[in-house]
Amino acid sequence: MKGTAYGVGVGPGDPELMTLKAVRLIKNAHIIAVPGKDPKEAVSYKIALQEIPELKDKELIAIDMPMVKDRELIRAAHEQGADLIKSYLDKGEDVVYLTLGDSTIYCTFSYLQHILERDGYETELINGIPSFCAAAARLNTSLTEWDEPLHVIPAVHKTDEELSGKGNFVLMKAASHMKETKEMIKKSGKTAKAVIDCGMESEAVYESLEEIPDDAGYFSLVIAKDNESF
Repeated sequence: MKGTAYGVGVGPGDPELMTLKAVRLIKNAHIIAVPGKDPKEAVSYKIALQEIPELKDKELIAIDMPMVKDRELIRAAHEQGADLIKSYLDKGEDVVYLTLGDSTIYCTFSYLQHILERDGYETELINGIPSFCAAAARLNTSLTEWDEPLHVIPAVHKTDEELSGKGNFVLMKAASHMKETKEMIKKSGKTAKAVIDCGMESEAVYESLEEIPDDAGYFSLVIAKDNESF
């Protein structure tokens, strides 16, 4: 009987924001998959370890997920990672894949999930608190009120576009193009704030668009709103 592969969201950074279900699954699993070449250096592993010290005694498998533009290289890496997970599933072992934030939002496990399901393996997603919800709470603001729509966009791919339409915007993946992202927000006339490394020791909060550094860290998240009092 084959095992099941679980994509488990560990939340945005604060270990206290891990769900009870995520903690239970991680504690019960023998095999933990972590994105990256060195599992113990992965942010998701470091978050979970704070809440689950016994994680250090489990069998860790590294799933290399290269951040490159070469689609063939990426596809090959995904297939290789899925094959590694399959080797454990075929033995009847469940595999828990740790992912930062939520398992349904720009999650690296999604690529592995498609391959595993294609090849007849069972998968299951376990939600975690999304980074933009945690960032909004850190900024002590709502994401939506009354009939406001919310737009979640990968800013790295959208800097040549406009923030058109009513409502509030969450701009993820903005770090490498923060200068362009800030310019896009400025042109829209929206008010913006940002949180970098939300919930981590290195957390930084920026209360205005002007404060946000152009060289912001990788885990940068910007919230832009129509409300001038934001």
